[in-house]
Amino acid sequence: MDIRISGHQIETGEALRSHSEERLGAIVEKHFSRALSSAVTFGKAPGGFFRCDIITHVRHGLILKAAGLASDAHQALDQAVEKIDTQLRRHHRRLKDHQTVHAVREEDASYTIFAEHETEAEEVVQDAPLVIAEMRVDVPEATVSNAVIMLDLRNTNALLFKNAGTGKHNMVYRRGDGSIGWVEPS
Repeated sequence: MDIRISGHQIETGEALRSHSEERLGAIVEKHFSRALSSAVTFGKAPGGFFRCDIITHVRHGLILKAAGLASDAHQALDQAVEKIDTQLRRHHRRLKDHQTVHAVREEDASYTIFAEHETEAEEVVQDAPLVIAEMRVDVPEATVSNAVIMLDLRNTNALLFKNAGTGKHNMVYRRGDGSIGWVEPS
């Protein structure tokens, strides 16, 4: 597995790099015979804490994300790796229960910064946020329960999907209180 380790405004020493490769490699190899790649990013967080973000591409369409926050970079890594391990265990348990997970296939993301151009014909809106990135993804067809599984596995706040039962576009999202919301058009 290809593991890229980087630091955001901090140096990553050899001990931290080897610890990261050992911990993440062991967890992923325990669940899959071959994973594609992982990116581990360390950075400083407010309050003197260290943050560790991990993005693991296990197989095409299955992307796991986790983050850890601790007073030591090694502890932050351990927290993030434990979250990845939990996500992989859940995934395997769901596969053993014979639930099919329809993975989202991402197209290449394109990032575009749109500059404000003032012309006489355009109306300028004050306090409007700039669109700084756009991402093209395929909308998966799934049941509501499988969409919730994809939401958990991808560690995102919202997922748009085509409901396999009704054929309409639906959305599941993580609410502020921790529960899952479901939006279905009328």
